[in-house]
Amino acid sequence: MTSKRQTNAVDNCLSLSRRRLLKGAAIGGSSLFLGKALAATSTDQEITTTTNTYAAGQIPFYGKHQAGITTPAQRNAYLIVLKLDNSDRQAVIKLFKEWTRQAALLTQGQNIDSYSTNKFLPPTDTGEADNLNAYNLTLTFGVSPSFLEKLGLQDKAPKEFKPLPHFPRDQLQAQYTGGDLCIQSCADDPQVAFHAVRQLIRYARTSMVSMLWSQSGFNAQDSKDETPRNLFAFKDGTANKLTLSTPEEYIWVDNQDWMKNGSYMAVRRIQMHLETWDRTSSGEQDNTFGRHKKHGQPMGQKNEFDKVDSSLTKENGEPVMPVDSHTHLAHNTGVQLLRRSYSYADGIDPRTSQYDAGLLFISFQKSPQQFITVQNAFGNVDKMNEYITHVGSGLFACFGGVKEGEYLGQALLEG
Repeated sequence: MTSKRQTNAVDNCLSLSRRRLLKGAAIGGSSLFLGKALAATSTDQEITTTTNTYAAGQIPFYGKHQAGITTPAQRNAYLIVLKLDNSDRQAVIKLFKEWTRQAALLTQGQNIDSYSTNKFLPPTDTGEADNLNAYNLTLTFGVSPSFLEKLGLQDKAPKEFKPLPHFPRDQLQAQYTGGDLCIQSCADDPQVAFHAVRQLIRYARTSMVSMLWSQSGFNAQDSKDETPRNLFAFKDGTANKLTLSTPEEYIWVDNQDWMKNGSYMAVRRIQMHLETWDRTSSGEQDNTFGRHKKHGQPMGQKNEFDKVDSSLTKENGEPVMPVDSHTHLAHNTGVQLLRRSYSYADGIDPRTSQYDAGLLFISFQKSPQQFITVQNAFGNVDKMNEYITHVGSGLFACFGGVKEGEYLGQALLEG
């Protein structure tokens, strides 16, 4: 099972750490950087608090929960949505068993099989990740309500597990909606993230699945302790600190057999109208978010993680935070969810000759209603509506974690 990717993993990791150490020394921060770069990667998939500066580490595939949910967000993501073309449950079980085997190898920086010496056969692995490390790769799998219907398992669907409703201001495009399965691949290297999905689909696409849509994304942050900024330059995911402090309350499902220790994944492809935003005054940009761009603090507060207080008023009685700001509307729902979003830039929109760029919004929650409540609160009044358009949507149930010797979705497919 070994490959050049395995044998060079240690050398590459040391080389990477050395380059970053030298860079840190050049700016006078070598001792601090060394302490962070050599910090051990946590194997706890529930909450990882280790300071991590993107050393090329490995995150276990097996565990109580699927990795890639509460795992600190990596720099790159590749999300793919698939159509299930085979309704034979035994064939799906075989697929999920093989995906489990492959995912466990890929997340440890290994190829899915050793290369054959038979030159008349295609290579076992496509090879674009050879000589690369795992780069904290995680693979997270989810299924939609239509997946259960195709396999005759709709009676196992929780009452709340149904397609997301139409929200105010939605302008969904057919090419970014629907689908039976999804795979979220995240890594600190874009080629590693793409390679993992490519291998999984290569095995399955002949008679099991076909590809519907995909989206690559990126995060901009120097440390996983920082809140990344979106393409509007505002910090995205500040409230995650509170959500992660009590994941059993907000993230993990505990009352459904096949969904136990899993989570519901909401996906939205949100186009951001950067040209309009760039013509907006800095004060109005702050008013739109209800936060200050530079440090991310809510209006009326001093620090990014200070508690939002939407009741604060100015001397003239006006609210400190605009009542139609994004933060005000979300906060007043009292609902928490875990954001795990990525920016994207897909060239130029031929219809408008403007950027086709925006946010691959991904959130995880214990119940789909958490997302529905927040999204409905924005409605037609959110100041953000002037600058964004929701063009893609989906809801997926992400299974609980996999124990060694078991496979993805086993409780659903065999229960």
